[in-house]
Amino acid sequence: MASEFRLFSLGFLLFALVNNAICQEEEGTRNALVPAMFIFGDSLIDNGNNNNLPSFAKANYFPYGIDFNGGPTGRFSNGYTMVDVIAQLLGLPLIPPYTEASGDQMRFGINYASAAAGILDITGRNFVGRIPFNQQITNFESTVNQIRSNLGVSDVGEALAKSIFFVGMGSNDYLNNYLMPNYNTKNQYNAQEFASLLVQQYNQQLMRLYNLGARKFVIGGVGLMGCIPSILAQSQNGACSDEVDQLVLPFHNNVRSMLNNFNTNLPGSKFVYIDIRNMFQDLLTNYRQYGFSEINNGCCGVGRNRGQITCLPFQTPCQNREQFIFWDAFHPTEAVNILFGRKAFSGGSDVVYPINIQQLASL
Repeated sequence: MASEFRLFSLGFLLFALVNNAICQEEEGTRNALVPAMFIFGDSLIDNGNNNNLPSFAKANYFPYGIDFNGGPTGRFSNGYTMVDVIAQLLGLPLIPPYTEASGDQMRFGINYASAAAGILDITGRNFVGRIPFNQQITNFESTVNQIRSNLGVSDVGEALAKSIFFVGMGSNDYLNNYLMPNYNTKNQYNAQEFASLLVQQYNQQLMRLYNLGARKFVIGGVGLMGCIPSILAQSQNGACSDEVDQLVLPFHNNVRSMLNNFNTNLPGSKFVYIDIRNMFQDLLTNYRQYGFSEINNGCCGVGRNRGQITCLPFQTPCQNREQFIFWDAFHPTEAVNILFGRKAFSGGSDVVYPINIQQLASL
């Protein structure tokens, strides 16, 4: 019965998706700039896919969601994530999580992201349950295959080609793999070798999405991980870890090269890169100009920098959340997500390139 209900829901999704695309062309009256957005990633953009997993990587408890209408949902923030902001700027409603979506909720896309997920399947195993990127793609593939085989919708490919595919992966492959003492990864690979391994896998994964019909890609880069409260809490002088940032830099550079190659060689596709590393560097340097006052401590957490233990159930968070860059030991506040989402949508080539999301949607 559950499988029949999910099949009905998936059928509704792609039927509505095709109709969305047709309505946009024929009527020109819809506010949405694209038919739908499909989201893949980790806890930075997960909105509830881990809620029912046997996992330590969950955020479906207070004070997570303290500023979100409806309270805790599984978002690792006090409110909106960056993809929530981007969805609204595209004229879409908030995109529902794959594990909970049904019926009319699904007509504008699905969020497959999962906290603790990585490019590598072994990443995040300390948290037990999570949905690695490979499985997220398989879930999307299942969605599309069921629709094509059961409904025979000929316009599915055209509708998917007009939709936005947002992918934000890589942070956990460092934070919850390479930098973890119970992983042997750092003994097997130096920084450049590990970046090459990740991007080789990432390349294949993005090609899977391309072969499934994705054409408009938005790739979120990794941030300045050496400056998050969890890493700052391990510092003797309270400074950002240049060692961590240098470790991640080859991945940042390799991803940009990969996307440049895709834009040159993949027919009919466009890959947009959000340079979150550069966004964070600018924010940490000019935080007062953006209205922030606290850049080193999490709003909710325990210990040094409120980053030694992340936000606990029913812990009292800071009151002035709009002035904090970090919500917990790892994740930004809603205020930062709004700032970064707006920059990704309509910003210049210093933060999103070769074009921004608004321009991508209009292609």
